[in-house]
Amino acid sequence: MKLAKLKFNNKGKIVIAKTNDIQVKIGSVVVCENDNTLNLAKVISLFDGDEDSECASIIRLATEQDTLDNIENITAANNALRKCMKLVKKYNLDMRLIDATYTLDRKQLVFQFTADNRVDFRDLAKELASIYKTRIELRQVGVRDKAKCVGGLGTCGKELCCAQYLNEMDTVSINMAKNQKLALNPSKINGVCGRLLCCLKYEDEQYCKLKEGLPEVGDTVKTDEGEGVVTSVNICNRTYKVDVPSHGNVEVSLN
Repeated sequence: MKLAKLKFNNKGKIVIAKTNDIQVKIGSVVVCENDNTLNLAKVISLFDGDEDSECASIIRLATEQDTLDNIENITAANNALRKCMKLVKKYNLDMRLIDATYTLDRKQLVFQFTADNRVDFRDLAKELASIYKTRIELRQVGVRDKAKCVGGLGTCGKELCCAQYLNEMDTVSINMAKNQKLALNPSKINGVCGRLLCCLKYEDEQYCKLKEGLPEVGDTVKTDEGEGVVTSVNICNRTYKVDVPSHGNVEVSLN
């Protein structure tokens, strides 16, 4: 069956949805049913796939009224965010609100926040529900998710990957930076969220393959010109230089 990838709220959240034979194309704005709520989303790709009962479902192409309702919801959610900030102070809660979002049908109002520890927000949720007469969700997220919500530009000068298309936050380790022989300078290998750059993972598998058989700087190895110490390694070219006492720097290639 025909499936579509949908992007919600222009904040990186991506879901797979059944098109239900509705004539959509890339760039179409649609109304999608997901988790028993209706949301506005944009089609970013189309493909054939197997039906999955957990898939979201496209209900219709968005109408002008849907667009107007969405604009109204954004304004209402921003007002709710300001109200929630006041209530957070009232209840003296150690939490930092990021944003608030209404579903298109206003069946749910979601607040996202960061906190250093778990927060008991039951009283806050009750008061919000009494004010807005809808289902309230207070969602604690990490700093990487905050960057995804807020957006911004990465060190490459492009929009953050997490805000564009990353739906799942993969684990990124310092070993990935070491595999690529990058300087372990936080200002160079950390993103705007303060965590390791997501893009370190993109080429890690390839770097691991290219490293196979290469020595480390400082290793003592034998060459055709004699034994020496490895002074530098070029992973991409699969070459390394060896300081051989009788010949100086000798380049060895594994290609």
